[in-house]
Amino acid sequence: MKSILTILILIIMSSTINLNAQHIQKELNYEFNALEPHIDAKTMEVHYSKHHAGYIAKLNKAIEGTEYSEYDLMTLQKLISEKTPAAIRNNGGGSWNHEFFWDILTPTKGMKPSKKLNDAIIRDFGSFDSFKSEFKNAALGQFGSGWAWLIIQDGKLKVVSTPNQDNPLMEFAKEKGTPILAIDVWEHAYYLKYQNLRGDYIEAFFNVVNWDKVSEYYEKAIK
Repeated sequence: MKSILTILILIIMSSTINLNAQHIQKELNYEFNALEPHIDAKTMEVHYSKHHAGYIAKLNKAIEGTEYSEYDLMTLQKLISEKTPAAIRNNGGGSWNHEFFWDILTPTKGMKPSKKLNDAIIRDFGSFDSFKSEFKNAALGQFGSGWAWLIIQDGKLKVVSTPNQDNPLMEFAKEKGTPILAIDVWEHAYYLKYQNLRGDYIEAFFNVVNWDKVSEYYEKAIK
């Protein structure tokens, strides 16, 4: 009888622990080498298995025992302010940004924005090429580490950039909005293949954008 009670207690404790494990790294929808030649397998492996995994591990440690442990990653982004501890701000942003980034990449070739998204791009940028140029300039112009984003702001598309692991969802963002596309311009995202040629990496990035997913995010954001 005692052994049965002990087993039950262990099961309950185990369930509690699992429920308190706030953030788990999602598996990629493709292999590390799937985005070659545009993004190489070694970069993907290190980026996902070391950098992204590291952000999640450090975030879980940072939020343990705090009010931030109650929230999913998306909600957490919106709660991050300038008063938020740096470890939560940096690792929380790093965790969500990368999860979002992996989601808008694909090995499928020849993808294009949906008609509704393409019409919005033409409306707000004049043409797809104009949008691409503005996005590339934002990514190139981000001094040091950071991100460039395509966001929905007041119903319109806008290109913005953020430093470090910040994003447009955070309370203090200079340009707030709902992200639908992003590129990581930290050196760990491209340096093994492109070295200092960030522009070449940005050009290559457009060959692996999952426009179906970006279009889906657009549809959700404008509703």
